[in-house]
Amino acid sequence: MTPPANGGTAAPAQPPAPPSRPASYWAPLSVPVFRTLWLAQFVSNIGSWMQTVGAQWLITEQRGSPGLIALVQTAASLPVLLLGIPAGALADIVDRRKLLFTAQLVMLTAAALRAALTALGQMNSYGVLVLTFFLGCGTALMNPAWQAIQPELVARRDLIPAAAALGGVNMNMARAIGPALGGLVVALAGTAAVFAVNAASFLVTLAALATWHRSARADTMAAERMIPAGSR
Repeated sequence: MTPPANGGTAAPAQPPAPPSRPASYWAPLSVPVFRTLWLAQFVSNIGSWMQTVGAQWLITEQRGSPGLIALVQTAASLPVLLLGIPAGALADIVDRRKLLFTAQLVMLTAAALRAALTALGQMNSYGVLVLTFFLGCGTALMNPAWQAIQPELVARRDLIPAAAALGGVNMNMARAIGPALGGLVVALAGTAAVFAVNAASFLVTLAALATWHRSARADTMAAERMIPAGSR
């Protein structure tokens, strides 16, 4: 080793800085607004899976054909296919909080109407499919905006991947719990009760959205036009 030119002692090499640890996948739940909306969405997702069980059971009780029973899932999923791109464009154009409110109100109205008509004995298989379709329309409107607000809910960039992962955890946990709860409520209280529980779950999400106030920067972002937003 060549000594330093000034005859002094060479400074010891600094050890490399340890790599920063990635944020825990549960870390976004420490953010109050994210935790509130995540829990509200979990309740709503459970209600949605419960109402699927209730809708299929109601059609079965009315001696509907296997094709009608299968159409329940089609009626719930088809709006996502038809409205996915326009809903994504809307999420870039309008205030996302207002869009989420609107979607939840659409779903609350459809769920409450189905619960009331079922309790009165006025709901038939085709009515179930029509109102399931409207519930699917609300879901299609909500999903892009819900994904887009995640960076607003968690301020730290390193938490955004974890927030996105928790969205998947939310849905999969609800998918595991909701059908079992739906079957239990149908057995104990009937299909009208399942639909009423689903309607109440949307009230939980609306209450959570009421506690969220978007930042001034997000509220004043310039709106895009529909065609450029949809062509992304």
